[in-house]
Amino acid sequence: RATVEKYFTPSASFAHPFCRTGSFEGSRWLIWCIYRWYKIMAPRVDIDIEGIAFDDKNLTLYVNVHQDFRIWIFPFFRAPVSLLSVLKLVRYPALPPQPSYSISINPNEVQNGSIFNSSSSERPLFFIQSQNDLYQTNEFFKFFSPLGILSGLLLLLQLSVTTLCVFGATIFWPISWMEQNVIGGNQEKSIADAVRG
Repeated sequence: RATVEKYFTPSASFAHPFCRTGSFEGSRWLIWCIYRWYKIMAPRVDIDIEGIAFDDKNLTLYVNVHQDFRIWIFPFFRAPVSLLSVLKLVRYPALPPQPSYSISINPNEVQNGSIFNSSSSERPLFFIQSQNDLYQTNEFFKFFSPLGILSGLLLLLQLSVTTLCVFGATIFWPISWMEQNVIGGNQEKSIADAVRG
């Protein structure tokens, strides 16, 4: 509970393929409940941070995560999934009464990997206003398919749709060419130039 209260604002929101909260005063308690249930359901989750990017203009932190999710009731089931966690932050320029309830992020430290290794109080403080966990559909299916059957079926579906896209692009290219060159007024290359690159 202390970790959620330390890093999330009182009105923070959380979105995940399985659950979500709104943003209202006290919604942080719902986030705590979600994380508590997550810990009960899967007491051991191996997590690797594969990449971090900080958008200072929009106060958004992008965290690329790989996790091995194991549910205690199914000891031999493991779901190795990747996700992108998008954290919308709010900046507080002044130190709050209890500075330990903050996360301090310097964009330069994000790039060199020392983001959580310094405790300088001269930088602004950041708190999480929202967390949005984004999963590709095939990653989402790994939670439900112990043997990878659903993921395999989804892969076949995705490859089939790609084949249909290639077929449609090949057969109906004149429509696209007309939209770009006649209707849209774009100065596109000729078909021969486009094929040559």
